[in-house]
Amino acid sequence: MKKFIYCALLLCAFAATANAQANLQKTPKGALYTIFTQSKGDKIKVNDVITFNIIQKTDKDSVLASSYTMGHPVKLQVQAPESATDPIVTALMEVLPLASINDSLLVKVSTDSLLKGHEENRPPFFPKGSYLNLYIKIVNVQTLNDAIAERNADIAKAKAAETAAADKYITDNKLILKTTTSGLKYKITKIGLKPKPLSGDTVFVNYAGRLLNGKVFDTSIASIAKASGLDQPGRPYEPIKFVVGQSKVIPGWDEGLLLMNEGSKATFVVPSSLAYGDQGTPDGAIPPSSTLVFDVELVKVIRIKHVATAPAAKKPLVKHHYPVKKTN
Repeated sequence: MKKFIYCALLLCAFAATANAQANLQKTPKGALYTIFTQSKGDKIKVNDVITFNIIQKTDKDSVLASSYTMGHPVKLQVQAPESATDPIVTALMEVLPLASINDSLLVKVSTDSLLKGHEENRPPFFPKGSYLNLYIKIVNVQTLNDAIAERNADIAKAKAAETAAADKYITDNKLILKTTTSGLKYKITKIGLKPKPLSGDTVFVNYAGRLLNGKVFDTSIASIAKASGLDQPGRPYEPIKFVVGQSKVIPGWDEGLLLMNEGSKATFVVPSSLAYGDQGTPDGAIPPSSTLVFDVELVKVIRIKHVATAPAAKKPLVKHHYPVKKTN
């Protein structure tokens, strides 16, 4: 019985796909598409911001990517097709103005156009003459002004929540921290005896990075990784090496390490504005608008020759000549 149901589902899926292929239409510029539903709402306009779910499939119906799997839909501002250079974006910009909110559609993009000039990179699931199939469900349509207002409100809300969570963490852990003008909070927990690095010096740093809930998301220390159950296959557990003050790391690190003497240890509480912002990291290890806590050790500094800056010239004293009252 299960086998019968499975086969029936496959036949339905095949029939739906075949029907979609049969009803393909072409835009004046050549994009292939099918709109499965025709809503009565206003058509999407250039500059509108749309929210949609998307599934990317091969011609053989193999799923390559899905926003449903990602856990959130995609946002995209509609532009004039001629302003796009990517074949996928160009096709979407041609077809989306033909649809409305709640519509479901299929857009087909030739893999020959995707791989033009890069044939050596053609994967086996994209043979010549095949298509990348984009199945789209439009969830929301907004004017650009409305989308900007919504985003600003979301950012403000997330920022307030982030600040409250950071303050609670500092209070709960009884931390006494200094705060820089940029918003970095820090405490030197062990004072080193050697000089501080300068921008351009190479530093070696041991560290452990945590979210406010205590979860370790990265570390250079094997014992911490093991205790935290952090899986970092192939990772050499040793101090990381980079040039400080040159945007090789997050801004909070660049600023904080320049406050430390070589051989010292510190705790950094880094707001998202000095870390990974309101986007977080692509792998999801660091959520959007996350304040991060780092325990760092400035193990070693390799110094470059820095150009000495001449002391500011002293301003000459200005003598004021006031009228002197004559005395008899």
